[in-house]
Amino acid sequence: MKIEDLRMVIDERERKCGIPDLLKEVGVKVEMTNLPVGDYIVAPETVVERKSMYDFISSVFDGRLFDQCNRLKEHFEHPTIVIEGNVDEIDQITENPLVFYGAISSVVLDFKIPVVPTPNASHTAKLLISMCARQGSIKGPFLKKIRKSGDLNKQQLSVLCSLPGVGEKLASRMLERFGSPSNSLNASFNELSKIKGLGEARAQKIRKILDAQTKSAKRTNQKTLHDI
Repeated sequence: MKIEDLRMVIDERERKCGIPDLLKEVGVKVEMTNLPVGDYIVAPETVVERKSMYDFISSVFDGRLFDQCNRLKEHFEHPTIVIEGNVDEIDQITENPLVFYGAISSVVLDFKIPVVPTPNASHTAKLLISMCARQGSIKGPFLKKIRKSGDLNKQQLSVLCSLPGVGEKLASRMLERFGSPSNSLNASFNELSKIKGLGEARAQKIRKILDAQTKSAKRTNQKTLHDI
């Protein structure tokens, strides 16, 4: 198959990384849209989630990674995770590199999702082209109609799983203890630290994130005080 015959559907958030432009330059047909799952749909059942080294480790700590893995497996037969960047940066990003390798082990062994390292955007683009070219004569459509889950409990768990260090088990305990995501998010440090398995350090980190003001909010508050 010629490169000019290849077509990919790419998430809008990937536009800034430069990969869509690299693909266009060599003749790949690129369709930019807001993907509910993954970053690059390269074939009807093949989706790629691209992460930088920093984003991969960050997604481990804030609980996004394994939720994303569940969604990738739920909607696509052949999901793949690409980790882009210099592996030597791991020691600078996290004090414990075992967190990085432990997460990769879980993705590969527990979710059965292959993890492919690439050094930079140029090599990621080459990998995507190679994956797309394997589809043979299969044509689209590639974009699936993926609806948000109608399961209220699952949606509530997903909200709480977005908190740093909170997985499905801890999210379930929080719902059981506080009754709703809203009550859980408004729980005090002392209340959170009493959740089995959460602990004081994680409870403190959660409260710090939930209570921190954005720069724009700080500026607004300062301006209001000045006007008074």
